[in-house]
Amino acid sequence: MVGMMRRGEVWVGNLNPNRGAEVGKIRPVVVLQSDRVSSLGINTVIVLPTTTQVREVLRPLRVTIPARDRLRRTCQVMVDQPRTLDRQRFGTGPLTTLTAEEMATVERRLLAVMGVVTG
Repeated sequence: MVGMMRRGEVWVGNLNPNRGAEVGKIRPVVVLQSDRVSSLGINTVIVLPTTTQVREVLRPLRVTIPARDRLRRTCQVMVDQPRTLDRQRFGTGPLTTLTAEEMATVERRLLAVMGVVTG
């Protein structure tokens, strides 16, 4: 089992098996869960998967993260596909950490997807 994972970090997560239109595969995921919740020692972590299929048409549902640190390819965070993963589904990490601006964009787009705010 992995140790402390912090909000905004990018880790490798195993999203298999998937069902229907759910995102699958082993891929980088962004830790969405608060550090306070993570510190409680629960065995699950709320994440957002990423994809290297960068599509501008899906911009309202994606946040582009450039390749850096150990994240080898530019990817997009899929804010419309939140998942809860058991800690046993995580591999390497953190690959990188989102900047404050990137995380703020993720939060705004996630709230829009959930219908909490518009835009």
